[in-house]
Amino acid sequence: MSTPAVRVQGLHYRYPDGRVALDGVDLSIAPGERVAILGPNGAGKTTLMLHLNGVLTASSGVIEISGITLTRKSLRDIRRRVGLVFQDPDDQLFMPTVAQDVAFGPANFGLTGDALAARVAAALEVVSMTEHADRSPGHLSGGQRRRAALATVLACEPEILVLDEPSANLDPVARRELAQTLATLPATMVIVTHDLPYAAQLCDRAIILDGGAVVADDSVTAVLSNAELLAAHRLELPWGFVVPAR
Repeated sequence: MSTPAVRVQGLHYRYPDGRVALDGVDLSIAPGERVAILGPNGAGKTTLMLHLNGVLTASSGVIEISGITLTRKSLRDIRRRVGLVFQDPDDQLFMPTVAQDVAFGPANFGLTGDALAARVAAALEVVSMTEHADRSPGHLSGGQRRRAALATVLACEPEILVLDEPSANLDPVARRELAQTLATLPATMVIVTHDLPYAAQLCDRAIILDGGAVVADDSVTAVLSNAELLAAHRLELPWGFVVPAR
């Protein structure tokens, strides 16, 4: 078997106020797999996401990315491999222009000159933002800002993309455009979301996290078709939505 893209074993995390956010999380994600992390508010989803490239440090447990154990020594390498796309694009867009924002990450990893310019151009093209390269992020629509934030991560060419609520606050057209972009990407993908139809559209597997622990892990069809399971963890499909067969 190939080395897992992500392997988490016995992950525990307690916030400074004593609240337990992760309580023994175990999971493994294969290279190229697309996995939705579902769960109610406060389940530990975003906390788990922030552990995958070392933004937060576990109280105990092991995280491996492509066979590399996450430690202080390996942190820079892990962050090259795992790209986080936050729910609020403003957390990632802070430079005067979109192109400068997209260049920031790869430049920080040592890319310069023509190679850096080519990397920026390629990332903007993937998210259909080339024509907005010289615009201020503050003058973009919500959907455009979300795609620009994605480009800042893609420019670093991560093996694994971790997205926090990518469809949040997007209008239907922007939501569809982002889904179309994400569907074309070859990276292993972890999508933290409350948007169950989005999970069904983009992912083959779904994990439900609740109380800081994994309570379900199956195909996205099996998880979303189980109304009793969803209700037990405060998840609900929109009225009339039919889970597509895979």
